[in-house]
Amino acid sequence: MDNDTTHADTGAAPVFPQALVDALRAAPDAPAFEYEGRSVSRAALLDLVVAGVHGLRAAGLGRGRTVALRTGVTPQGFALQIAGHLLGCRVIGLRAGMAPAQLAHVLAGGVHAVVTDTAPGEDPDLVEAAASIPLLHTGHGPLSLGGAPASYRQSPESLVAHGRPEDIALVTLTSGSTGTPKGVERTYASYTAEWPWRPAGWTPQVKALATHYQRFLLFGTLTSAVMFKHLGFCLNSGGTAVIPPVPFAFPQVLADHRPTAMLMTVPRLHHLLDTLRAEGAEKVDTSSLRALHVAGSPLTPHRFAEAVERLGPVVYQGYGQTEAGLLTVLTPDDIAERGAAVLDSVGRAWADVRIKVLDGSGAPVPTGATGEIWVHSPGALTRYVDDERETREVLSEDGWVRTRDLGHLDADGFLRLTGRTRDVVIVNAVLYYTGPVERVLAGHPDVDTAHVVTAPDERTGEAAHAFVVPAGERRPDTAALRTLVAEALGESSVPATITVVPEVPVAPSGKPDRRALLEKYGPGGRLGGPGND
Repeated sequence: MDNDTTHADTGAAPVFPQALVDALRAAPDAPAFEYEGRSVSRAALLDLVVAGVHGLRAAGLGRGRTVALRTGVTPQGFALQIAGHLLGCRVIGLRAGMAPAQLAHVLAGGVHAVVTDTAPGEDPDLVEAAASIPLLHTGHGPLSLGGAPASYRQSPESLVAHGRPEDIALVTLTSGSTGTPKGVERTYASYTAEWPWRPAGWTPQVKALATHYQRFLLFGTLTSAVMFKHLGFCLNSGGTAVIPPVPFAFPQVLADHRPTAMLMTVPRLHHLLDTLRAEGAEKVDTSSLRALHVAGSPLTPHRFAEAVERLGPVVYQGYGQTEAGLLTVLTPDDIAERGAAVLDSVGRAWADVRIKVLDGSGAPVPTGATGEIWVHSPGALTRYVDDERETREVLSEDGWVRTRDLGHLDADGFLRLTGRTRDVVIVNAVLYYTGPVERVLAGHPDVDTAHVVTAPDERTGEAAHAFVVPAGERRPDTAALRTLVAEALGESSVPATITVVPEVPVAPSGKPDRRALLEKYGPGGRLGGPGND
């Protein structure tokens, strides 16, 4: 068998997001969202989209212009993004919690306007970072509803997609753990071809999945490429996106809102399983679920088996990357057919994805042999913003994406991951680089050297544990070190523990032995050490 899994292309499609708009228009009275205790019809959502188109156009935005969105998980927030895409804009989503320096860096990259749903003056960091860039507030100025048509039916021309296939549609920002977030750019052609946005090309497998999306639980952030994708899939399949009040109690939210589909990180699934084990199924109602997608990091086989046992044949495991989209899926049908033999895999290539596994010289490895995973996907990046070197490292001339993950394919096309070629940690399904954390810690005058080690964590999937060697007779203050990392890289980059150690074990190669650090001292310095968390 050739160590390359392939799915056929299915032809042309209208430019993104035209297929979604047409799907909404085809059933105007059906609910698109449940939000704040009310149903928002598809017609009402289209009205919000048209209002957004008129407001953004009045602010001078259109094809090829860049708009940055800092909006919450609301129908209007989603409508504004779709409006930007209909105009052919280059859209950037700004995550909550970005450090001021990170915001300023992103907004300095040719942004023509920033949209926020906060009231004027409520987000001083954004105001400072935007500087002279126009700041548009929902409900005010061009984005007030006063100048928009009362109904989308009065302005059908506003619901026509103007993006060109080769133009950049969306910039997804990485975690920013490298100091400044990387921008992953994708074109309108890429979104047009990707499976959630292309119902005319859905395979029988995708169509079957769509039947489970009658009620999709929507939470977190629309800047998440995964959440945005599954929201689009829900709406294209005729379903309703259910937005719970924030904060919500988990897993009680399942009984309160009765979702049929949702995304879940591994730590949250662990919490659900632990609660089911402690309280019993009669107290934790999961009966509405038909598709539970586990994402962010691989699920261990024993936890996967427990999930299937307690939840039934509803658990899917996906593997993907911001740079390439959803790549593989392990489905309930796979598990029913093959049982425990596939629970250590992340499934097979999804939709139009191709996978190959290469050795260090770039040659294909035999079936079953481990190598570096490369993928060819409609959801692949076009480039990193202002980083040609990294783009060349990751994207080949013929469109293959280097995942920097290690794994192997079996004879039936199931992919198993065995490691990563990068020093990263995945916390709550978000990837962070550990090198910049080490550099920030080592820059403190009380610190001689710093090393960050990744370890599994039941709550967050993985956690970063930092070990610092004092400079001379100094005694580093771990609280001050945590503050230093938060100010430089953002709160989410702060290690779970910081341990002060007298020395770092050395491997036979002469390099610092990070794993020995964890084994000798433990997370948080359980075996002692001054000034530990």
